[in-house]
Amino acid sequence: MSDLDLAILGGGNMGRALISGLLRSGTRAEHIRVGESAAAARESLARELGVAATADNSAALAGAAVLVLAVKPQDAAAVLEPLAPQLQRERPLVLSVAAGVRCAQLSAWCGAGVAVMRAMPNRPALLGAGATGLYAPEQVAPGQRAAAERIARAVGEVVWVPREADLDVVTALSGSGPAYFLLLAQLMAESAVELGLPAAVARRLAVATLYGSGLLAQSGDRDLQRLRAEITSKDGTTQAALEALAAADFRGAVAGALAAAARRSRELAIGETRGS
Repeated sequence: MSDLDLAILGGGNMGRALISGLLRSGTRAEHIRVGESAAAARESLARELGVAATADNSAALAGAAVLVLAVKPQDAAAVLEPLAPQLQRERPLVLSVAAGVRCAQLSAWCGAGVAVMRAMPNRPALLGAGATGLYAPEQVAPGQRAAAERIARAVGEVVWVPREADLDVVTALSGSGPAYFLLLAQLMAESAVELGLPAAVARRLAVATLYGSGLLAQSGDRDLQRLRAEITSKDGTTQAALEALAAADFRGAVAGALAAAARRSRELAIGETRGS
């Protein structure tokens, strides 16, 4: 991986997260070139991460084995279509982290014979603690799949999904998921304040509990049900709280939230396709 030339188009949050992770995992800065339209962002990338950044996407792409598309979904066509002749000559793998943009659309913009695949990372990737879903059509070669996985692993956990439609569920679960946990921590802190704790104390405890629970969930066999049961003493405080959540149909609320997010992911993808 350290000697694989990469082009990353888009130097925003996710592009920077990937670059930082790749550097931490051993990729040398001289093997990463970034296409970025904003001058301030280019200067920051060069100064803080030591990578070459240019406004010329064609120059960033030249000779790259993998092109990581890290622009906003609505900008994907404008970025890829002018590069189509070069992409068809050089045939890099195009790995898109642009949410909702389907492989069929990527292929149409890149042209025949260009391998495309998708990744759905989440915001904790900025800290190297991300969760990324990967999907590749059948024609993507094993070596290209392996390269994409190594790139995604630079910022955290990686899972493969067998169908592109599964990425809508990945979006609902891990893509949007951090917001759910943060909302729960926020509401817990606010409820603790209503019960008498000082606000600063409540926030500190909620954040520490959120962080510690994540570490606990990552430990051992990751059996979430067993871990929860170990915390729940018979007729104790935790059982009382969980029974209150069950009475409020907490399970149904969570299921409804994920279903709504997955449905919206599908709707946005349809909108992207029709707007192209």
